[in-house]
Amino acid sequence: MPDKVIPCRKAFTETILREAKKNPNIFIVTSDARGSVTLDDFANTLPDQFVEVGIAEQNAVGIGAGLALAGKNVFVCGPACFYSARSLEQVKVDVAYTKTSVKIIGVSGGVSYGALGSTHHSLHDVAVMRTFPDMQVYLPADRFQTERLTEYLASSDEPAYVRMGRNAVPDVYTANDTFTFGKGKVLTEGQDVAIIATGETVYHALQAEKELQTKGIRAMVIDMHTLKPFDKDLILKAAELCGCIVTVEEHSNFGGLGGAVAEIVSQNYPVKMKILGIPDENVINAKPMEIFEY
Repeated sequence: MPDKVIPCRKAFTETILREAKKNPNIFIVTSDARGSVTLDDFANTLPDQFVEVGIAEQNAVGIGAGLALAGKNVFVCGPACFYSARSLEQVKVDVAYTKTSVKIIGVSGGVSYGALGSTHHSLHDVAVMRTFPDMQVYLPADRFQTERLTEYLASSDEPAYVRMGRNAVPDVYTANDTFTFGKGKVLTEGQDVAIIATGETVYHALQAEKELQTKGIRAMVIDMHTLKPFDKDLILKAAELCGCIVTVEEHSNFGGLGGAVAEIVSQNYPVKMKILGIPDENVINAKPMEIFEY
């Protein structure tokens, strides 16, 4: 792994600090998660744009919505496992239902907190967040995509949920790559199988594509960084071209990326599918890569 690789959460905080210096209406609200989100620099540099509520995620979302109704662009930040569960009603009602300009930044998503066990895993968050009308859902793959996404959200007034991991991840992109949020990105061309991944599993999908090449199999790899709005046209294009699809996600097999893809192909262009995710069981307590191996 290159020395300069940093976690997506660090790319987010560096970028949002830069954006907030230019725009005093950008606010950060957090729930005793300065360390988890790496927010110390923001809090020290822009204390008047920073709100700490303590361990009270429900309050954080409510305060964030209030600030948004007063004209602020608010980023409510903390562990994904808590914001997609403990404060879910507030996200549903105060953010999505009222369509406030609040972005829920869920860090240490998936099994990032591996050793802390199932209480700290967030493997249902995509499934529930994408059911809320007007709620956008994003899973960036690396630091470069996280930076571009943060810039995009800093100028957006739409509610959104962003999930990112805790640890440094290998680069998928470069600083020169561009993205259209709301549209998937084709990373490799192929016609034998479509591998569709999201978030930090995109890197692993690319590694699998390289291995498949040695066996004479040409895979199309798609980074589905936006889970809502969902790129239906690209999914159908992949189904028609390849005839079979594998989805890869750090999420329950139920209701996430695989479920979203299956909803589209089953109703429009049925093809064989395999959903790779976390099975219907409590995950072992281990490091994330050990969990993936298991």
